[in-house]
Amino acid sequence: MTAVNAVTELTIEGEIATLRLDSPPVNALSVDVRDGIKCGLEAAEANAGVKATVLICAGRTFIAGADISEFGKPPRPPYLPDVLDAIENATKPVVAAIHGTALGGGFEAALTAHYRIAVPSAKFGLPEIKLGLIPGAGGTQRLPRLIGVEQALDVILSGAPFDAREAKAWGVVDELAEEGRLREAAQAFALRLIAENAPLRKARDLSAKIDAARGHPEIFEAIRKANARKFRGFEAWEKAIESVKNAVDLPFEEGIARERELFLALLATPQSKAQRYVFFAERQAAKIPDIHAGEPTRPVRGVGVVGAGAMGGGIAMNFLNVGIPVTIVEASRETLDRGLGIIRRNYENTAKKGRLTMAEVEARMANLTGALDLSALSDKDLAIEAVFEDMALKKDIFARLDAIAKPGAILASNTSYLDIDEIAAATKRPEDALGLHFFSPANVMRLLEIVRGARTSTSVLATAMRMAGRIGKVGVVVGVCRGFVGNRMFGPYRREAQFLMEEGAEVEAVDKALVEFGMAMGPLATGDLAGLDVGWRIRKEYRHLEKPGIRQPIAEDHLCEMGRYGQKTLKGWYRYDENRRASADPEVTALVRKWSADAGIPQRKISAAEIVDRCVYALVNEGARILEEGYALRAVDIDIIYLNGYGFPAYRGGPMWHADTVGLQKVYQRVCEFHQQHGELWAPAPLLQRLAAAGKTFAEFDKEQVAAA
Repeated sequence: MTAVNAVTELTIEGEIATLRLDSPPVNALSVDVRDGIKCGLEAAEANAGVKATVLICAGRTFIAGADISEFGKPPRPPYLPDVLDAIENATKPVVAAIHGTALGGGFEAALTAHYRIAVPSAKFGLPEIKLGLIPGAGGTQRLPRLIGVEQALDVILSGAPFDAREAKAWGVVDELAEEGRLREAAQAFALRLIAENAPLRKARDLSAKIDAARGHPEIFEAIRKANARKFRGFEAWEKAIESVKNAVDLPFEEGIARERELFLALLATPQSKAQRYVFFAERQAAKIPDIHAGEPTRPVRGVGVVGAGAMGGGIAMNFLNVGIPVTIVEASRETLDRGLGIIRRNYENTAKKGRLTMAEVEARMANLTGALDLSALSDKDLAIEAVFEDMALKKDIFARLDAIAKPGAILASNTSYLDIDEIAAATKRPEDALGLHFFSPANVMRLLEIVRGARTSTSVLATAMRMAGRIGKVGVVVGVCRGFVGNRMFGPYRREAQFLMEEGAEVEAVDKALVEFGMAMGPLATGDLAGLDVGWRIRKEYRHLEKPGIRQPIAEDHLCEMGRYGQKTLKGWYRYDENRRASADPEVTALVRKWSADAGIPQRKISAAEIVDRCVYALVNEGARILEEGYALRAVDIDIIYLNGYGFPAYRGGPMWHADTVGLQKVYQRVCEFHQQHGELWAPAPLLQRLAAAGKTFAEFDKEQVAAA
């Protein structure tokens, strides 16, 4: 065995050279890994006794991808294309032996090997699209030659991994190895290649799979049409299609040169910078300053849910999906049976779409139990109340849970607005209580706001964060204030949308401007979807806290008084047909104009640019207040909340990153203009003012917070 460099060793056993990479945690393609591959291959090539080389990795994975921390920095040799050329142009067969994940640049490295062997649990993929990029090291050129244009674009545009058995069926992998015996199997495979005098099979030289697409541009147009809605506003997907089309239309060398040009151009775009920020932000949000890696967590082997409505049922499905038994409690048999039936129908509909088998449906339903008494939750590790937003009701449920829940059980409220500390005070164990704010539909939305009460223990918080990942959620810790982080910010956002409409903008114009900005839905359509009556009831409850003389929206309350609650009543800001398809409602426009005239609100023409600035900067200004008050730990936490719970466009990085991109001086100046025009509601947040004056960003504020912690 010979050490090639700090992360690479070369072992010669008979006619086989084994080049082993060991660069924890994921063998990313850092400069040391690149150098190790290149130098190791050169050594194997120079050894006359070596007839084939096995490229394998130590640890839990093959090369998991590029070293993203190097993005944006001056490149250092050896450059990845040169390393991949060294693999592909080796004069002796190179076998890539794959376990764990071969993603992005790691998968592209495997594609340059002459042969590939993998254990069945291995995963492959090209996730660059999620970073606002396309594969930049031959992925768009070699993969279509192996599996065809349409299959390759499905892999590239989805960014999703596929498993080794699929890879074998498609022709990406030549052989599957027994789990735990990859090295031995790869060496035996290499010996067979030597014995058979197997050719150096290069993906770049294959043409049969791309010949079928040559001269058929309609194939690419169909793919564009199929993906247009999914990728609305994103730039990289069109470049990915263009690059795969180049694989069909251009010689390999020209195609790969053009791929690199497209990759480097995308790398410099604001969209890719934002999406790479999101990649790291999601990981940063999982880190809580006072919770360390060794913090003990509590087992969550059984879960109770109080309430079988839409939220309760959706919450239950998250745990059923990962094999955790759930008991749902309701007050009446009729309501309970209806809720259980909806869960079953949801699973059966998923099975009809081919995403579950009926056996899996039955397995999940077998873990679900209904009950009519809270005592059924006495043995649960976690009990989540998911009842109507009523403080007295929630406190009563918590007091009753406190009386029957076992010691150490975690008591959680799914409230979206109410004071967790007040709810927890109804128990003798406030240290075991917290908020788990799921977003609707709870079985679909990735965001979980984990609301830390004043006395919530670190073990409970650590358990909640770990559990969030287990059930496929992005957990973000927030503090206790009205609406927590997401809904507190959403209030000013929707407030401005309504003000703009009351000042003369059309309902559809407000929503269209925000959708064109990149939001998944406009704020008024979102209100219709959630139910206008929800906010109306909350506003009535808190109206006594409003300052006299401060303008409040009037139109939505009037709509609610008319019974126009949104989609649930088929009338809200829009009119809906029986399939809940929206259409503009001239009646609403007329009513709003009347209410505005009665209130003395001047009417004017409002541009799309003002609509976006008023709504988005309202988010930013409130976010800055929340940061300064400590209800969010970092700006990245706010961004992750808005990306995963409120449909903020990933290619803008979240509201706080977007503000940094615009420049906080410009944002602050605009907020000051709105303050002068519209009064106290637009008072600039002190943190925004300070950062703008200092020429700093929210990202720099985050770094200062981390350093202080």
